[in-house]
Amino acid sequence: MGVTQKKYVSFKVTQFEAKTLSWWRARRGKIDMDPPYQRRGGLWSDADKAYLIDSILNGFDIPKLYVADFTWGDSPLNKKRLPYAIIDGKQRLEAILDFYDGKVVLNDDFTYRDNPALKLAGLGYNDLQTSYAEIAESFDNYNLSVMSVSAWSDEPINELFIRLNRSKPLTGAEVRNAMAGPVPKAIRGLAKHEFFVSNTTFGSKRGQDQNAAAKCLMFEYYDAVTETKKRNLDAFVKEVSLRDGSNRKLELAGRHVVDTLDCMSAIFLPKDRLLSSAGVVPVYYWFIRSRPTKTHHMVREFLNAFEASRKTNRQRLQSSPRSNAVDSQLVEYDNYSRSTNDQLSHESRLRILEQRFREFVRER
Repeated sequence: MGVTQKKYVSFKVTQFEAKTLSWWRARRGKIDMDPPYQRRGGLWSDADKAYLIDSILNGFDIPKLYVADFTWGDSPLNKKRLPYAIIDGKQRLEAILDFYDGKVVLNDDFTYRDNPALKLAGLGYNDLQTSYAEIAESFDNYNLSVMSVSAWSDEPINELFIRLNRSKPLTGAEVRNAMAGPVPKAIRGLAKHEFFVSNTTFGSKRGQDQNAAAKCLMFEYYDAVTETKKRNLDAFVKEVSLRDGSNRKLELAGRHVVDTLDCMSAIFLPKDRLLSSAGVVPVYYWFIRSRPTKTHHMVREFLNAFEASRKTNRQRLQSSPRSNAVDSQLVEYDNYSRSTNDQLSHESRLRILEQRFREFVRER
């Protein structure tokens, strides 16, 4: 007799049985809020979150959430061994949980439509429980519209996330993060390096660190400075995913990036003001990668002096544009810095940095 194999769902989207906010709140610890494809949290302001609570309390419909449902079987996607993982609606779910936790209060202009005379502006969930128990109960009993997504591989979930967010202002890094293949995972790993966590001062909520990490990885993979526009990075992710035997090359490129990031983390200060823009990271990366280790101790001093010279030169250019004191090479660098993803911009800025650094070292 043949062995009957268990049948798994390849991909299926169905309506979840109606559940209240209090039901989901009680199961918050069973929801993976940070699966690999997900956008980072904390993107909404407190006012945005409060506006969602306003909509719920006043009975307005809110967009449905999509949740990966692992209760149907032992899916290999369930890395954290939890029953659920958020696919779309993370900001909304965070807003609801923050209201429960007292991190968000009703906006100053809040009006309760069922009784406009009530002064509820500025109140939190605990305040409603204490003084307006029925309103708090109506919040608890609000039925959240949730779609259950069952899948056996990450490709359809990644595709679903991208499709659901196609009309939303996703950054290139956020879309790329949800693409299939080994590159997004490699980029996520690099973005967790100490350099990005401790040394940079630019924001990371919209994936700026992942975007910079992707550029460094692409440089190493092709062993050359290339154009780093969105279309180039997306093509890189897709090409590596389709190329046979490319994982080994990608792994080696990733190791080289880690080695250089280790050097950069030692060169720059914690929360270094020289790293206030993600646009400089690929240039600094290739510049430091190309320098002999014995000169690394001079790199930050040089970059600090170089940036001070640029600032002084811009002031001179503004006050006396025809003055002989204006450094044309620094003007050239500034001009190329306006198009940070062009290959010519990368190459020209590197050329200037390398020339200036040689002069800097000779003077020491």
